[in-house]
Amino acid sequence: MQKHRHYLKSQLKIKSTDMKFNTKVIHGGQHHDPSTGAVMPPVYQTSTFVQTSPGKPLNENYEYSRAANPTRSALENAFASIENGARGLAFSSGLAATDCVLRSFKAGDEIIAMDDLYGGTYRMFTRIYGNSGIKFHFVDMNDLEKFQSLINENTKLVWVETPTNPLMKLADIEAIAKITKKHNLLFAVDNTFATPYLQKPLDLGADIVMHSATKYLGGHSDVIAGALIVKDEKLGEQLHFQQFATGATLGPMDSFLVLRGIKTLHLRMQRHCENGEKVAAFLENHPKIKAVYYPGLKSHPFHELAKKQMKGFGGMVSFTFTSGKKEDAISFLEKLEVFTLAESLGGVESLANHPALMTHASIPEDKRKEIGISDDLVRLSVGVEDIDDLLADLEQALS
Repeated sequence: MQKHRHYLKSQLKIKSTDMKFNTKVIHGGQHHDPSTGAVMPPVYQTSTFVQTSPGKPLNENYEYSRAANPTRSALENAFASIENGARGLAFSSGLAATDCVLRSFKAGDEIIAMDDLYGGTYRMFTRIYGNSGIKFHFVDMNDLEKFQSLINENTKLVWVETPTNPLMKLADIEAIAKITKKHNLLFAVDNTFATPYLQKPLDLGADIVMHSATKYLGGHSDVIAGALIVKDEKLGEQLHFQQFATGATLGPMDSFLVLRGIKTLHLRMQRHCENGEKVAAFLENHPKIKAVYYPGLKSHPFHELAKKQMKGFGGMVSFTFTSGKKEDAISFLEKLEVFTLAESLGGVESLANHPALMTHASIPEDKRKEIGISDDLVRLSVGVEDIDDLLADLEQALS
């Protein structure tokens, strides 16, 4: 019994802020379960918590699971730790997380967003909030002069993806942050493609980081989830209230799955990066391929920026065909055997996608063409399989 009590008290004395990243993903913000000593947080599959007297919960942190749940809290603490934030919030999807941020604004407010966005984000901005009186401007965030020209007294938020989905454009987070701070604007970065293993927007000056945790954070294509991480406690409280009041919280079992995924994030990202670089190099040298979009290639227009603000180049690769024909892209996708033709990304398995017909179909055709999403564009999420099998699959599908 004495040994058991000692075990319960044994916690890491090193602060999360002092941990290296590979340690943070496993231990950052985490504690052994106080009642049993369980190493992994239990799945608290409960909707409510006992109160000893009206308005006096047994545990002051937990009254009702929409407000807080111990399993979700463990995940949110992990989110904050790995992004070097003050608070993390877990949502039922990445779009639910985005929606929570947008609920901070009202009719007449203006938001400046990167011109190359995930199709679901663009759809939310234009077809949901665009009808509520909020005005959106879409701009190439590398044209800082054009970006600054759009800022006025009604501007409240700047929203950026880097790298972007699916064209792998980058934006200089640090440079944009200097401008947003000068004008007292909130700055949010969708860090889904890079993950905190490769890039930490809060450290570079952003106020909010968003993740589709469905992707690399979960890492196994078995959960839908979203995340927000902020570096200001007051902003975190505001976003938590909006989440609580609207209800898009992540359930305990899904929270457990994402937390489990985070514990291997560093290992998976190493292999995603290794395989991504080799797949990009293979495609760049293939006669049937016209252009390859991957920030690890020296030919990529943002290669130097990627080296500056990212630790590595990730596992996302997009490309077009020399012929420029949609039919060649479709034929290629239908012939793949190891790569799976499916939406989503960031899982251990390699996936292939046709943005114009799948993930970005909600973006009007003229807008897709304007930003460079052609009908022959293919996006690959390069998984952690043996690289020889992946290259052989690409070779046979291109033959």
